[in-house]
Amino acid sequence: RQALEEMRALYERNQADVSEAKSGRTDLIFLIRFRHCCLLRNQRCVVAYLYDRLLRIRALRWEYGSVLPNAIQFHMSAEEVEWFSRYKKSLATYMRSVGGEEGLDLTQDIKPPKSLYIEVRCLKDYGEFEIDDGTTVLLKKNSQHFLPRWKCEQLIRQGVLEHVLS
Repeated sequence: RQALEEMRALYERNQADVSEAKSGRTDLIFLIRFRHCCLLRNQRCVVAYLYDRLLRIRALRWEYGSVLPNAIQFHMSAEEVEWFSRYKKSLATYMRSVGGEEGLDLTQDIKPPKSLYIEVRCLKDYGEFEIDDGTTVLLKKNSQHFLPRWKCEQLIRQGVLEHVLS
């Protein structure tokens, strides 16, 4: 916001000086060029800042899943929340189009697993959790289970489960 205010002030001063330079004050041309270079620099800085935020928001989708915690959403602007929503929908559409009927969840196994099953501890009551073979597991607070890694990763990121490292 400070950069935008500074840019607005520089632009207004340049507009005033341009009209004076047209009336014959050629000594203002260097000042106008200098301010214009300042405007371009600030523009590059603002665009770099916005791009960095965009990359961080995109990374949040991969880290937290399709629902962001309220603490993170609180620090995002309405436009950023809208961009996150559109990115989430676009990624979901792509994942459904790849991998047959069920689609392919690209957010799972971001790092190659060392083992297919892991021991997890439930941090809060979640309820019944169904595994692909049809088995249901009741996830209650402080209960420990030996489950397929790919089924647990999303719940670990959401803070429902934690990986027990014996």
